[in-house]
Amino acid sequence: MHLPRRHLRIARLYSRRWQRRFIFTGGALIVGLVAVALARLADGALHDFQQVLHHAPYAAFAITPLGFGLSIWLTNRFFANTGGSGIPQAIAARELKTVEERRKLVSLRAAIGKILMTLLGLLCGASIGREGPTVQVGASLMFEIGRLTPKRQPGLILAGAAAGVAAAFNTPLAGIVFAIEEISRSFETRTSGLIIGAVIIAGMTSLTFLGNYTYFGSTGAMLGSFDHWLCVPVCGVIGGLLGGCFSRLLIEVPRNIPGRIGTWTKANPVLFAVACGLGVAICGYLSGDTIWGTGYAQARSLVHGTNHLGWQFTPLKFLATVLSSVSGIPGGIFSPSLSVGAGFGADVARFFPSAPLGAIVLIGMVSYFAGVVQAPITSFVIVSEMVDNHQMLVPLMAAALIATACSKLVCGEGVYHALSKRYLEVAKGQPS
Repeated sequence: MHLPRRHLRIARLYSRRWQRRFIFTGGALIVGLVAVALARLADGALHDFQQVLHHAPYAAFAITPLGFGLSIWLTNRFFANTGGSGIPQAIAARELKTVEERRKLVSLRAAIGKILMTLLGLLCGASIGREGPTVQVGASLMFEIGRLTPKRQPGLILAGAAAGVAAAFNTPLAGIVFAIEEISRSFETRTSGLIIGAVIIAGMTSLTFLGNYTYFGSTGAMLGSFDHWLCVPVCGVIGGLLGGCFSRLLIEVPRNIPGRIGTWTKANPVLFAVACGLGVAICGYLSGDTIWGTGYAQARSLVHGTNHLGWQFTPLKFLATVLSSVSGIPGGIFSPSLSVGAGFGADVARFFPSAPLGAIVLIGMVSYFAGVVQAPITSFVIVSEMVDNHQMLVPLMAAALIATACSKLVCGEGVYHALSKRYLEVAKGQPS
């Protein structure tokens, strides 16, 4: 018995739909697994570096500069366009029109290189995070899978980026908001289902292997009297300006260094990275070994008031993150920025002795991070979700809005979108 032609077309249509759904589900599951694996490997790499320092306190003066130089050499030689955070590459890939152009920024090779070089950076003590790299890895994996369904490639890249954030931090809502506010800068009904589906699958994968946890642990800290609320505009203004300065440095250095120094840095990227690594090693020594890696442990301790770092932590962590980022080695600025913000909040709390330390630390984190990325909604959503504290939403919202406005006085555009323009030029074959 032969089916009518119309019924055959309907059957083929449903078959293709289920095929795409199967491909998409498998891709989101892989992104979640890779995010979990990268999280564990990253923690292990930083732990190994700290163990070396425990036995040889001055080893960083050799390991960190040489590690930076090796990372840049390997990146430039084998894994082009994987330097830095990885989020600018995901943003640029969505803007490109052809598969060939996108493959220069997101591909299986890029994903492998990003993982290996991020781990190398943490193994030598760089002040970098794994969350930005997880975004590029997620976008790359979904892009490769999306080649089977080319019409959905931009949506799958966006979904992969959102899944990367959600799985890295166990913050599903922040993953969705980040994708809409920062990666795409718009809400698209066509891709909303892809984003939510990818976040659910990747998030469930993370929960399966890491458990239901909050990134910085739960805290019920909140502001009390009117005097306490004065810290919101203080943190918002100063944190926003600091975050804007950080972004401005990443955008301008080393590309726009004038004179012979700028010429030298462009002609000798490996030596420049070695010099940056030496600067990070000096920061590590002066800080008492508190600025290495992601800064997760320091930020968590400040949120819960279990550790009071000295005044030198914030400027040294800031400088170490700048040096790690401008060197060009693969590694994110997400976690280090939250760590700098936590240190900044703790410094501000010294002027509000009666206010809860944890509350001001959270405001400092949001203020500085919003100043860096100029994405206020993402900033307060991700921090509140990281600590499971909804009582602080209003002050965090206010701080994020103030910080974003102040950041724009220093840096006209968010760092991720500003850097993505360079990758657009590279992918299109234009001079960067």
